[in-house]
Amino acid sequence: MLTHALWTEISDRITRVTGRPFTLKDRRSVGGGSINQAYHIVDGGQQYFLKVNQAIHIGMFEAEALGLAEMAQTQTILVPRPLCWGTAAGAAYIVMDWLELGQGSPETWYRMGQQLAALHRTTHGCGFGWQQNNTIGETPQPNPWTETWLEFYVQHRLRYQLRLAQRRGGHFPHQGALLDAVPGLLAGHGVKPALVHGDLWSGNAAVTEAGEPVILDPATYYGDREVDIAMTELFGRFPQPFYEGYNAAFPLEAGYGTRKTLYNLYHILNHFNLFGGGYGAQANRMIDQLLSVSR
Repeated sequence: MLTHALWTEISDRITRVTGRPFTLKDRRSVGGGSINQAYHIVDGGQQYFLKVNQAIHIGMFEAEALGLAEMAQTQTILVPRPLCWGTAAGAAYIVMDWLELGQGSPETWYRMGQQLAALHRTTHGCGFGWQQNNTIGETPQPNPWTETWLEFYVQHRLRYQLRLAQRRGGHFPHQGALLDAVPGLLAGHGVKPALVHGDLWSGNAAVTEAGEPVILDPATYYGDREVDIAMTELFGRFPQPFYEGYNAAFPLEAGYGTRKTLYNLYHILNHFNLFGGGYGAQANRMIDQLLSVSR
């Protein structure tokens, strides 16, 4: 996939966008998620982060760039600046600023919580959804503008993932009962559309060497702000100061503990669709837990 023609196209594109000649002098493979190849590319005084995949995935990179740009416009929390993206030599690519990452302190994690709360105060008059579809991992994520959060979450998050899971051979005997129970589980919870990261697990949050909180690899849309907080607890919680900072700026509402399970069910179903294995059994346990609360 990584041909000379691809490296030449990327170098030429960086040159055109920045107005500064870029001649690739060094590249090294770095971590960039499970679905892309990622590189640190260097030309003397310039350095960037590059992700590469097959050309058919260009839409994923376009949506990522737009999501990063939308979050950056809020001036609330640092995200990598997307520089350019495109296709060449059978590959899709996206180039963005290189950020040197360091270790977070309690103070920086507290600040991350406060900055995420500020991001979540960004709303949209069109309702819930986004200007285009994107992906969660490699799974398509539909984002049609929808008037109510209940309809959006049931139709375009849970029901969508359950349909994909059935095609993969997943068996969720109580899925119908769960979908019927969602209105009750969300009853009394007033939701205003909030700009959310959409995939905020620990691998997508970091701190720069300068001590600035940063969030990465978004699956952006306007939804219930609690989806981000819930996911920070799914695969190991963020450091406690993060939650203290968030709640000091934008306290969570009563009932979040139940909604957390409801919102994380979406991600567990997606993990079943991506990886199979025990995620199906985990999803069924979560469904049963939610039904026991709703009775």
